[in-house]
Amino acid sequence: MKITMVGLGYIGLPNALLLAEAGHNVYGFDINKELIQQLDEGVLPFEEPHLQELFTRVRDNFKAVTELEASDCFIIAVPTPLDKEMKMADLKAVKKATIEISRVLKKENLVILESTVPPGTSENLIVPQLSKGDTSDFFYAHCSERAIPGKTLHEMQFNDRIIGGLDQTSTDRAVELYSGFVKGKIYETDVTTAEFVKLMENTYRDVNIALANEFALISEELGIDGWKAIELANKHPRVNILKPGPGVGGHCIAVDPLFMIAKTSNAKLTQTAREINDYMPTHVVKLAKEIIKGIRNPKITILGLAYKANVDDMRESPAFKIGRIAENEGIDVVFHDPLINDFSGNEQNIHKAAEGSDCLILVTGHDLFKKVNPSELSVRNKNLIDTMGFLNIDNWESAGFKVKVLGIGVR
Repeated sequence: MKITMVGLGYIGLPNALLLAEAGHNVYGFDINKELIQQLDEGVLPFEEPHLQELFTRVRDNFKAVTELEASDCFIIAVPTPLDKEMKMADLKAVKKATIEISRVLKKENLVILESTVPPGTSENLIVPQLSKGDTSDFFYAHCSERAIPGKTLHEMQFNDRIIGGLDQTSTDRAVELYSGFVKGKIYETDVTTAEFVKLMENTYRDVNIALANEFALISEELGIDGWKAIELANKHPRVNILKPGPGVGGHCIAVDPLFMIAKTSNAKLTQTAREINDYMPTHVVKLAKEIIKGIRNPKITILGLAYKANVDDMRESPAFKIGRIAENEGIDVVFHDPLINDFSGNEQNIHKAAEGSDCLILVTGHDLFKKVNPSELSVRNKNLIDTMGFLNIDNWESAGFKVKVLGIGVR
C-alpha cells in the first residue's frame, strides 16, 4: 500500500517507520519544514531506543514530504493538546489534517485516526469534514496509540490494540493493516467506544496516582512513613497502590482525563483525581518553603525536567509548575536535567546548578541522580526534598543533608 502518515512526532514517525518495515511505501507528511529537511538528511528529531537503526533499514520505503498527495491510506497522528484556558481538547491540528486529506481523498481510501480525542470526535467532526471532499465513499477507523517514551517501538508492536471502525469493512481494513506489524492482540469495536477506551486507560492511571498521592498527604499529616505503609498494603493479593510523586506529567495522563470531563457532568471521581494531582506541585513548594523559612534571597535547585525517568520528554512535567509557583513566592529557581539538551532554562552541570542553593528538590527519578556524590555539591544550605522516594537517603544524610521525603511525616 501507499500510506501517508500525517504528523511525524513521537507517535507518527515511529509508526511510519514500522509500516515501512512491513513493506509499505510510506510518505511522512508534516507542516514543519525543518523537520522534513532533518529527515531528508538522515537526522532524527528525537531520541528513542532502536529508532535510528529502524530508520536506517527502511530509508528506501520511507520519504518525508511537505505536500499531501493521493494515497491508499492516510493515518492521522497529530497532537491534540489541552486548551488550558478552556480545559478541553484543542482539535485544531486534527481538523487541519482532516481538511488537507479531504482534498486528495479518493474512493475506497482508508483513513485512520491515531490521535487521542474526546468521544464522538470522529463521527461529529472528522468524518463529516472528510465527506466534504470529492468522495464520501471511504473507510474510516480509530486506533489510538499505546506507547511510552523509552519503549515506543516495542510497545507499538507488542501491546494489544483497540480498533474501532465506522463500519465493519472499515474495521476489517484497519485490522489487516495493523496486523502487518502488531504482534499483540487486536480487538474490534465501534469508533466512539475506541475513542472512549483510550481516555479510560489514562484516567484509570490518573485516578490511581491520585489515590497514592492522597495517601502520601495523609501520611505526612499522621506522622508516618507513607511509602512503607503502601508497601505493606500491597502485600494484600488484590491491592496494588501506585507510588506518590510531585504531580503527573506526559502527553496522556495529565491531559486525557480532562477530555472526558469536558464531555460529561458525571466524571466526578475523574475531576477529583485531577485536582489532587494538580495540587502536588503546590505541596512540594509548601514543603520547600518550610525548609528555607528565614533564609534571605532563597534559592532552590530542581533536579529533573523530564516528566518520566530516564527520558528527555518534558511535556506537561510537574517540574515547570513547581518552578513557576516557587518563583511567584520570591524564590530563585534553577533547573538541572542531565538528559535535556535543547532547553535554554536547563543548567546541565549539576555542580553549577547546585552552587549556592538552599534546597535541592528531586522531581524526576533519573538513574544518573543516584550516582551524584552529595559531598561534592557546593550548596549554601544542605537540604534535600525527594519527591519520588528514589534516592539513597543514608548517603545524603551522611554528607550532612537534611532530607525530607514526600509522603513521610514526622512524629
